[in-house]
Amino acid sequence: MADPDLDFTTGESGASATYPMQCSALRKNGYVVLKGRPCKIVEMSTSKTGKHGHAKVNLVGIDIFTNKKYEDMCPSTHNMDVPSIKRIDYQLVNINENYMSLMSDNGDIREDLRVPENEVGKEIEAKFDAGEEFMVSGDPHLEMSDHLKSPAVPSSDGWDEGGTCQVSDD
Repeated sequence: MADPDLDFTTGESGASATYPMQCSALRKNGYVVLKGRPCKIVEMSTSKTGKHGHAKVNLVGIDIFTNKKYEDMCPSTHNMDVPSIKRIDYQLVNINENYMSLMSDNGDIREDLRVPENEVGKEIEAKFDAGEEFMVSGDPHLEMSDHLKSPAVPSSDGWDEGGTCQVSDD
């Protein structure tokens, strides 16, 4: 018999937030999960093979949300998790009671994000009050309201130093 407590009205696609990659294939400025946290690789070195025949890869990464430094060592032939990061641009439509109304390219509205309580939040409010049109970028699966970044520090790949999101003029 069916369990009455199960609710099948909504569900997830089952897609993983990470995917495996061989440790030797990771590169500096790429992303990896260290100690359970998504990190940007800032240092990477490989040691010689030891008496058990495996070269070790030493990884140093910066958490993309907290900027904490994490280190890990892994045999080069083993797999490590790489976070699946997808960036979506949202247009700021409105700010109501400190919550942003954001519209994606396909017209979906997201209203669950607070205006951050930092310099970026002040920048967002100032641009909105001035009537400027601009975009807010981030990963749709992550809580990005605390991780919005100013466009003052964009990197070559369009992401900021924290690796999460940024505000940009349209």
